[in-house]
Amino acid sequence: MSFDRPKFRHPNQTKNAAGFSKQDYEGAMSTLCAGCGHDSATSGIIQACFELGIEPHRVAKISGIGCSSKTPAYFLSKSHGFNSVHGRMPSVATGANMANRDLLYIGISGDGDTASIGMGQFAHSLRRNLNLNYICMNNGCYGLTKGQDSATTDKGSSGKRGVPNPYTSIDLCELAIELGASYVARGFSGDKKQLVPLIKGAFAHSGLAFIDIISPCVTFNNTSTSTKSYEYVREHIEATNTFDFIPLQQEILAEYDEGTSQVVTMHDGSKIHLHKSDSTKSITDRLIAVNNLESEKAKGRLLTGLLYVNQEIRETHDIINSTHRPLNSLTEKDLCPGNAALQKINESLR
Repeated sequence: MSFDRPKFRHPNQTKNAAGFSKQDYEGAMSTLCAGCGHDSATSGIIQACFELGIEPHRVAKISGIGCSSKTPAYFLSKSHGFNSVHGRMPSVATGANMANRDLLYIGISGDGDTASIGMGQFAHSLRRNLNLNYICMNNGCYGLTKGQDSATTDKGSSGKRGVPNPYTSIDLCELAIELGASYVARGFSGDKKQLVPLIKGAFAHSGLAFIDIISPCVTFNNTSTSTKSYEYVREHIEATNTFDFIPLQQEILAEYDEGTSQVVTMHDGSKIHLHKSDSTKSITDRLIAVNNLESEKAKGRLLTGLLYVNQEIRETHDIINSTHRPLNSLTEKDLCPGNAALQKINESLR
C-alpha cells in the first residue's frame, strides 16, 4: 500500500513573508507508528521554517540511521538532503558546511545515533562549534530494532519488556554544554507551543545549536514505568523559562508581569524575549546551566526550555578563517594564486 499527500490545496492558503505556503515545507507521508513523537517534532520544524520564511532550497537536512533519521523525508521536500550511515551525521554535515557556508544546516539524529555509535562525532562537532542545528529526537530506546535500552535511558526506567535499566544514563544537554555547544535547549514533542520557538531560536543562532527533543516511542517505550513516556514527561516536566522569538523584521515588545525577563540578541539580529520564573536559573553561565539540570534531575523532574546560550564564542568558519564563497565557485586562479602568494605564506611561517 502506498500513501501520498493530496495534490490539491486551497488556492487562498496563507503565505509567509517569502511567498511560501505551509505545503511548501512538507515532505512525504510519514511511515512511522501512529502517535510517534517524531512526527510532532517534524511538525515543529515545518512550522518554524514557515514562520521564519526560510527558502526551502537554502536548507540542507542531514541524518544518520534510526527512526528519527527517517524524518527528513517528511519535511522540506524541496531542500537538499543526505541520509548518511549510523552515527556519522556530524562528519557529513561538517563536510557539507565547509563546502558551502550559505546554507541552513539541519542535522537530525536520535539517542542511539548520537549517544552510542555517534558519540565521538557528536563530541567533536560540539567542541568545534560547527554552524549546525543539531536536533536529537530522544525516545530512550532503539525503536527500529525492537526497543532495546539506549544510552539515554534513565536508570530504573523500563519499557515494554519490563526490565529496569541498570545503567546510569547520558544527559545529552549537559554533555553539549560542557563540550562547547553555544545554544542548548530541551523540548517535548507533546508541547509544540514551547518547541517551535526553541527551533526558531536555533535557526537564528550562529554556531552549534543543540535541541534534545524528548519524543516518546509509542510502540516500545510508552509504558507507565518509562521516564520517556508521554505520561511521565507530562507529570514531571519543569519549564525553566517561557519566551517569545522575535525575527529581525518584526518589532514586538514582550511584557511579563511576574519573575524576571531577559533579552537575548541572536547573531542575525533576531531577539529572544526570555521570561524566567526563577532568577537563579541563568542560561548564560555554563556552570549554573549544568547545575540547573542536575538540580531538577535530583527532584525527578525534566528541565525543558532554553538551557544555555553563549553569544561570545565563534563558530567553525570564523575560527579557521574559511572562505565565504562556496567551494564550487572557486576558480583555478583562486585555488592556484601563484608563487608570490606561496612565498608570502612561507614568510608568515618563519
